[in-house]
Amino acid sequence: MTIYALITLYPFLWALSASFEPLKVIVSGNMSLIPKAFTLDNYKYMFSSSALFPRWFLNSVIVSVLGTVINIFLNTMAGYALARLQFPGRERIYYAFLSLMMIPAQVLLIPNYLILMNLGMLDTYQSLILPSAINIGNIFMMRQFFLSFPKDVEEAASIDGLSRVQVFFRIVFPLARPSIATQAIFTFMGFWNNFMQPMLYITTPSKYTLTLGLQSFTNQQAGVRWDHTMAASIISILPIVILYIIFNKFFLQGIRMDNEK
Repeated sequence: MTIYALITLYPFLWALSASFEPLKVIVSGNMSLIPKAFTLDNYKYMFSSSALFPRWFLNSVIVSVLGTVINIFLNTMAGYALARLQFPGRERIYYAFLSLMMIPAQVLLIPNYLILMNLGMLDTYQSLILPSAINIGNIFMMRQFFLSFPKDVEEAASIDGLSRVQVFFRIVFPLARPSIATQAIFTFMGFWNNFMQPMLYITTPSKYTLTLGLQSFTNQQAGVRWDHTMAASIISILPIVILYIIFNKFFLQGIRMDNEK
């Protein structure tokens, strides 16, 4: 596993090194992990000469953050309802969700496009957020978490006078942080790395997300500028790395809890 990890890590380290080198050094066949001609010009170019790049970055941040927050609340509340609340058809809804997990996302692209077109939401941030506002896999994960959550805590809070909604937001939600952190990381990655939906739904260049913007940026160049491309790629993965570092403790705890279940 260590050897495999080093093999998969090498291209990333090379890309990081190449992002600090001029184009002539990269195309010369240099495969060193240490920059031979260190420069920050590639990063300066992306944020100064490339006028739309900061906007693309901001668009991805907006879509990913809003989409992740909406998913966390809706998925967590749905998982709690399926685990705790008693209502007609609960089991049928649960098994319907499980069956829907088998439908490939690609099958829904055209129906979603037609719905968004009829609603007048094409070429907007809503077109990227609303179709992915919930995730059945995360609902299932949260349901499994709440099934193992001690009922005594909720009953004690109810005796103290808290309503069901207050119990959820003041007691249950904070104690579910490990599973929520796991959900947040995967959801944010899904929005941040999403390419197909922006390509179908967004037409205005200033509204491109970073993934779509980088693709159009590469196509516009006369020949691939690997120095600029490597710098843009490194910038594009920084938010995910930072997010993982912040939530690493809760993420690992959530993974262990899910495996135990």
